[in-house]
Amino acid sequence: MDKDRMKGKMDEIAGRAKRQVGEWTGDAKTQGEGAAEEVKGKVQNAWGNVKDSVRGAKHDVEREADKENRDIEDDRERDIA
Repeated sequence: MDKDRMKGKMDEIAGRAKRQVGEWTGDAKTQGEGAAEEVKGKVQNAWGNVKDSVRGAKHDVEREADKENRDIEDDRERDIA
């Protein structure tokens, strides 16, 4: 799991709590700050998801390339024998 996903989720939860406190107390400034922090956390979490997806795709491509290289080597060994 990417660090941006964890940090984003923490910011999202903290922002939600701050926004809620602002709603309960009628403090529009706190409510706005909390909403902004919540959105920031959601964006950061989404960015972490993108990074995780790219890493996963890269890993899949590397694994497939390794498999193809092993198959080529096996074919060469059969041709020699």
